[in-house]
Amino acid sequence: MVDILVLYCSQDGSVHKLAQQIARGVNSVTGAEAKLRTVPNNKPKNNLFAPEIKLSEIEECDGLALGSPTHFGNMSGAMKNFIDELTPLWFKGSLETKVGTVFTSSHSLHGGNEATLLSMQIPLQHLGMMIMGVPYSVKELNITKDGGTPYGASHVGDQAVTPVEEKIAYAQGKRLAELTIKIRS
Repeated sequence: MVDILVLYCSQDGSVHKLAQQIARGVNSVTGAEAKLRTVPNNKPKNNLFAPEIKLSEIEECDGLALGSPTHFGNMSGAMKNFIDELTPLWFKGSLETKVGTVFTSSHSLHGGNEATLLSMQIPLQHLGMMIMGVPYSVKELNITKDGGTPYGASHVGDQAVTPVEEKIAYAQGKRLAELTIKIRS
């Protein structure tokens, strides 16, 4: 059984909803199990959150999906602060050759989702992870008028996460589980 960590920060619940869909996608694959966790100092407005992450869970996971709201075209301060605490794992090479993927949400159409996704990939690459995106074979990526990019699932706007955005996140989680199983075999 591969252990996939879905680690996120969410304030208004949109990133939380995407995290749930990614976890559903992971859990749809035989031999994979998703674990939902939030970063320390995550302050959700509606109490929708998972248990707080322990550093050992990052080290022990086989794959990682990292999600954050978009703040001025970048990840949240809480997520960045948590990533800055991963230096001991970097020294040990604990995340090398593990699959990592990212997802986000912003309140406006040009709010910086793609910049956020790319900025979240950078520390994962420094940690030695293999970055996985969403391929255009996911048909919803070709029809979305909302969120969703080849860099990762996303949500746009202050309304509920759309069914298309949910399907992209689900597909991303499923692909993460499948690739992680192939690499660990």
